[in-house]
Order: sequence, then structure tokens, then C-alpha cells
Amino acid sequence: MKKIFRSFFKSNKKENDSEDASQDEYKYLPKKDELVEDKFTLNFSSNGGKFLYATNIDECEEFFLKILEENNWAEKSILCFNEDFTKNFIPSNNIKFNKSNINSNLFITDCEFLVAKDGSILVSAKQIQSYKSNDLPNNIIVMARTSQLSETLSKGLEGIRIKYSNNLPSNITSIKNFNKGEGEDLNFLTYGSSAKNLYLILLEDL
Repeated sequence: MKKIFRSFFKSNKKENDSEDASQDEYKYLPKKDELVEDKFTLNFSSNGGKFLYATNIDECEEFFLKILEENNWAEKSILCFNEDFTKNFIPSNNIKFNKSNINSNLFITDCEFLVAKDGSILVSAKQIQSYKSNDLPNNIIVMARTSQLSETLSKGLEGIRIKYSNNLPSNITSIKNFNKGEGEDLNFLTYGSSAKNLYLILLEDL
């Protein structure tokens, strides 16, 4: 199980790596700002999202397994488009993954950026392919890093543009509707999206 998290959460502080290489890898990401992190946490929670902060890989694994256990999801079909999430899972965990059943009980994914201003999750076709957020399972677990925090939506969009350069991904959208209440403040990327039961496991990597 630990392999999946080590595969996904690649630290930019690896031993023997030069500072230049690390900085080049994350040059398009916003610098960590405690105020930005606090603002995101507050707004994300206000939107109805469930937030789990991990300081290391072991905590990520622990949180993930607890979420599955508490919701009885471990033995149900889980949708995941990213093979890095699935190829290293231990079969004895009885966790079932698929890459095509959009009617799965749970969807797990990474994201592009976390937007502090409105507490939203910015994703693209890299995470959700050609599907609309309405098409995704109601239950979602997002895994992200503190280096993916962005102060505003516009900065997040700019980060995507710089990150992918001439290969800009399609289907860029944000997920922020985690409550089923009325009168929610949706922007042009979230208009018409349905509420999701969303967990965020955020790994400290800076």
C-alpha cells in the first residue's frame, strides 16, 4: 500500500538531487504561503469538504484506509483513471479498481491546483478525462500536495498554462460544491455542477 503513495507523492527534496533540478520541476507552482494554506482550509471546509492533513507518507496511507473503512468502500468498485494509484496496491486488501465504470461508488484522483480564494479543486482532462463533474461518482477522494496551493483561480489557470506549455489539457474545471444547499456561489467553471461528498488528503511537501 505504501508504494502507491510513494509513487504519487514524489517529494522535491530527494537526497542527492540538485536544487536546480528540484526548482525546475516545481517552477510553475505557487510558493507556499501559510496564509494561502489557511484560507484554502477554511473555504474548503466551508464548502462542505472533508480535510485531512498529512505530514508524511504513512499518515496518507492511514487516512486513506480509514476513509475506506468508515464508509465501507474497501470492497466496492472504485474508479481511478490514473494507473499510478492502482498498480502498486496489494491484492490482499481486496480493493477493486476500474478505469471505465463511471457508476462506481467512489472516484479517487489527484488534481491540478487547490484554489484558496474559494476552496475549490481545479482539475482537467488529466484527472477526469472528458467527463463533466456531474458525471463523476458522488464520493471522491482527492490527493494533493501543499505545493499545489494557488491563491486564486486565475493563478491556478496560469499555472496550468505554464505547466503544460503547448500541450494545454482540455476539460479544465473546478469542483467546489460539497453541500447540497441552495444559493451557492458558483463561478464559470463550476456552474451547474452537482454536490459531491469529497475528501482531500493533503500532504505537506514544502
